[in-house]
Amino acid sequence: MATQKYSVNHHPIQTLLTWIKSEEIAIPEIQRPFVWSAVKVRNLLDSLYKGYPIGYLIAWRNPKVKLKDGSSSTGKRILIDGQQRITALMAALLGKEVITNEYETVRIRIAFNPKDEQFEVTNPAIEKNSIWLPDITTVFSPDFKILTFVYSYCKANSIADKDKVYENCERLRGIINNPVGLIELNSDLTIEEVTDIFIRVNSLGTELSQADFAMSKIASNETYDGNTLRKAIDYFCHLSVAPEFYSKINKHDPEFVKTDFFNKMAWLRNENDGIYDPLYTDMLRVAFTSEFKRGRLQDLVALLSGRNFETKEYEESIAEKSFALLKQGVINFMNETHFKRFVMIIRSAGFIDPSLIGSQNALNFAYIIYLTLRSQSKQSAEIEQAVRRWFVMSVLTGRYSGSPESTFDYDIRQIHEQGFDHYSNAVISAELSDAYWDSMLPQEMNTSSAISPYFKVFQAAQVKFNDKGFLSKDITVSDLILNRNDVHHIFPKNFLKKAGLSKGRYNQIANYALAQSEINIAIRDRSPCEYFKIVFDQCNGGKKKIGGITDIEELKKNLKMNCIPDGIESMKIDDYDDFLELRRKLMSSKIKSYFNQL
Repeated sequence: MATQKYSVNHHPIQTLLTWIKSEEIAIPEIQRPFVWSAVKVRNLLDSLYKGYPIGYLIAWRNPKVKLKDGSSSTGKRILIDGQQRITALMAALLGKEVITNEYETVRIRIAFNPKDEQFEVTNPAIEKNSIWLPDITTVFSPDFKILTFVYSYCKANSIADKDKVYENCERLRGIINNPVGLIELNSDLTIEEVTDIFIRVNSLGTELSQADFAMSKIASNETYDGNTLRKAIDYFCHLSVAPEFYSKINKHDPEFVKTDFFNKMAWLRNENDGIYDPLYTDMLRVAFTSEFKRGRLQDLVALLSGRNFETKEYEESIAEKSFALLKQGVINFMNETHFKRFVMIIRSAGFIDPSLIGSQNALNFAYIIYLTLRSQSKQSAEIEQAVRRWFVMSVLTGRYSGSPESTFDYDIRQIHEQGFDHYSNAVISAELSDAYWDSMLPQEMNTSSAISPYFKVFQAAQVKFNDKGFLSKDITVSDLILNRNDVHHIFPKNFLKKAGLSKGRYNQIANYALAQSEINIAIRDRSPCEYFKIVFDQCNGGKKKIGGITDIEELKKNLKMNCIPDGIESMKIDDYDDFLELRRKLMSSKIKSYFNQL
C-alpha cells in the first residue's frame, strides 16, 4: 500500500490570513508578480459569497535541518500552490497592495451591492452610486459598525430592505469563516519529490519550472535575506530590458535601494544593448553553475535547504554556505565589467545584433565559461578565444537545445575535472571534425528556416570578415543586419513560385542572401541568368541598374564573399538544386574558416 505523503485539513480563510500575516506560512514571491486581473479577484469573492469551493492550497514545511548546536529545526511552511488566490484575498479583504506585471504597486478595490448581492471592480461610476459599497475592506475593518452602516445605507437608498441589507452584509463578513482546504506535504519528503509535486500541480496552469521553485525557496528564507536576493535577480533582469525601471525601484523600494545589490546594478539605467537580456532563469542558472560547479537547478533547491548529498541529511551550515555562494554568483553575474566584457566578446564573434542570438542557453553557458576562466585568472586573450569558440560550437551543434540541465551539469564538471583547455579541445575535435564541415553541416543546411542556427552563424561569419551585402558596392552585411534589412532570395522567390516550387523548396537558407532592398527590387523575379546579364553589362560600361558594382573583379570578390557558386550568371530553373548543393558547401567552408579564426 502506498504511503500517503501529505495531510489534508480545512481552515477558515481568516486563520490562513492570520498565519500569513504572522509569517507562519510564507508566500514565496516566485518571480511572477500578481497576474490575476481585477475581474478574476471579483469572481473569487463572488464564489466565496455563494459558498462555492475555491480549490486547495498546497504548503510544504521545510525539511528538518541540523543546527550548529546539534539540535534540529523545521522551517516555516512554504505555500507552493495557491499564491494568486491568497494574494487576491489579502488584496480584496485586507486592502493590501499588489505588484503588477509592470511592477507598479496598486490597490485592487472590489465593490459590493448589499441590495442585489453583486460584486464589481470599483470604478468612478460605482463610487458615485450610493447603491454600492465601493470597497469591501470597510466591512472587514475592526472599526466597522454594521448597524450604523445599514442605517446610513438605507437612508441613502430608500428602496433598500433594511433586514435584507443587514443579512447580506453579515453574509459578506462571514466569508472569512469559509473553510479552505490546505494540503500539507510531509516535511520528510525529499527535495526531488516536492519539486515533482510542485511542477505537476502547476502543469494545468501557468507552468512553473525548477527555476520558479528555486526562486520560491530563495524568497522564503529570511535568515539569509533570501527575499532581497530574489529581488536582486528579478530587478536586474527587468532593468536589462527596461532601463527606465530604475526610477521605479528608486521610488517604490527604499529598503532595496540601501542594499549593495542596487549599487551594483545601477549601471543598467544607462544601458540598452540587447545582445544579452537575461531572464531570471538565465541569471539563476549562470550564477548557480559558475559558483557551485553543478548544472541542475534541482540541486540548488536541495543545497539552499541544507541538504548534505553524502549523508542525505539537512544541515544549517550547508544552507548558510549555499546562500553565500549564490549571492556571490549573482553579484558576479551583474558586475558591470564582467557583463560588458562578455557581451563585447560575443559581439567580436560577429553576433552584433539580438536577431543573431538563437540560443539563450548557449549564451548562458558561454557566460559561465567567462566567469569560470576569469576566476581561474586566465589571460584575457585566452578567455576571449575560449568563449567565442565554445559559443559558436554550441550554437552550431545545438548543444544546449531542449532541456539543457544535464549537459550544463556534465560540461561544468568536466571543465573542472579535466581543465577547460583539455576538455574544450576534445569536445570541439569530436563535434566539429572534418566530416562535420564537409558532410554533416551542408546536410543540416538543407532547411527553409531563416532562424536556423547555421544561417545565423553564417551571418556572424560575414560580419566577422567584414563582407559586403550581395551585389553591394559599399554596404556591409553588418550595416544590413543593424538596419534590419530583409533576407532576400538569390533565385527570386516569385521566379521559383511561378515554376511550381513549393515554399519549402524556394525558402532554402542556401538561397538566402543579405542584400539591400533596392537591389532586391531591381532584380524583381528574373532568373539569375537574366539579372546577372544586367550586372555584367554595367561592369562593362553599361548603365547601373542593379547595385553599384561596375568592376568585374569587384563583382567576383562580392560573389565569393557571399558564397555564390561559379556559373551563377548562366543558371536557370533546372540548375536550382545544383546551385543549392554547391552553395551549402561554400557556406560550410566559410563557417569553418571563420571558426578557425575565432
